[in-house]
Amino acid sequence: MTGRQFAAVAVGLGMVTLSACGSSGSTAGSGGDPKTVTLVSHDSWAASKTVIAAFEKESGYHVKVLPDGDAGQAVNKAILTKDNPQGDVFFGVDNTLLSRALDNGLFQPYAAKGLDQVGAQYQLDGDKHRVTPIDYGDICVNYDKKYFADHKLAPPASLDDLTEPAYKNLLVTENAATSSPGLGFLLGTAAKYGDKGWQEYWSKLKGNGVKVVDGWEQAYEQEFSGSAAGRKAGGDRPLVVSYASSPPAEVVYAKSRPTTAPTGVAAGTCFRQIEFAGLLSNAHNPKGAKAFLDFLISRRFQEDMPLNMYVYPVVRGARVPAEFTEYGPAAKNPETMAPTKIAANRDQWVRSWTSLVLK
Repeated sequence: MTGRQFAAVAVGLGMVTLSACGSSGSTAGSGGDPKTVTLVSHDSWAASKTVIAAFEKESGYHVKVLPDGDAGQAVNKAILTKDNPQGDVFFGVDNTLLSRALDNGLFQPYAAKGLDQVGAQYQLDGDKHRVTPIDYGDICVNYDKKYFADHKLAPPASLDDLTEPAYKNLLVTENAATSSPGLGFLLGTAAKYGDKGWQEYWSKLKGNGVKVVDGWEQAYEQEFSGSAAGRKAGGDRPLVVSYASSPPAEVVYAKSRPTTAPTGVAAGTCFRQIEFAGLLSNAHNPKGAKAFLDFLISRRFQEDMPLNMYVYPVVRGARVPAEFTEYGPAAKNPETMAPTKIAANRDQWVRSWTSLVLK
């Protein structure tokens, strides 16, 4: 996902506790230790200790994890320190920020073993292999099933629906300038309505009472009436921008597991988010980093990942937990956008969005 404020959600939902692998609280990189691989990541990183231990035993490398804030913060810090990086591998740059990392020379090329088993649609760097696709998720509007049942109102199914009077004052979303799901939602509307049409769409949303908060945690866990945390906090918005994997998280983390998820996904509102890892330029331990990148697209890690970070595997044939297939299937036709187009327009779109929606 994290509250995935510039980290995402999605792709880890803010509900997963950071898994401490090795000395994850350390602020130093591997420092040239040939037997240590240091992973720099956003705060959403999580993996089963047994899976990491198996990698360490088989490879001979010790894994240190350095969580470095939300994804945007982590990417920017990695760029600033690229000449003397904090670690060897970086995980968590997504397609909304990929061009920034690549244009600044953050990574050196490496074609990970097993890359031929990763779907071509996820390999956004083509044959340059500066990054390795690791997971994907969908940023989507979630809805509170109980609210809509109680009000005998059909939940929205599309972006267009959200502008209808029936849904006035029901939606909360995140700030596109400070939040990964907020940015993804903006990009989804730009993909749907075009370079100019998205502004007219957001004018309609604003007129229909959309509420904007800084990040995912506030939106989902405080404002949204459908989440366990939101209900406890008195949230009164039955629509929220979150992830397609949020409903299974509500089931898995419930004190008493329900038979059905209390939340649903508006399938026609989704934007596809892909996360990558890469071998950092000037890494102290490039050999160990390459072994770790191979591991990240192994079936062992890929099948462990969904219930730790609430994202979907990119390796063909990797098993997805039953909770995902039952409560949070990936969107069938999500909006997408080429990283080059995101790079060319992202900053200007965010500035225009800020002026239009927040002022």
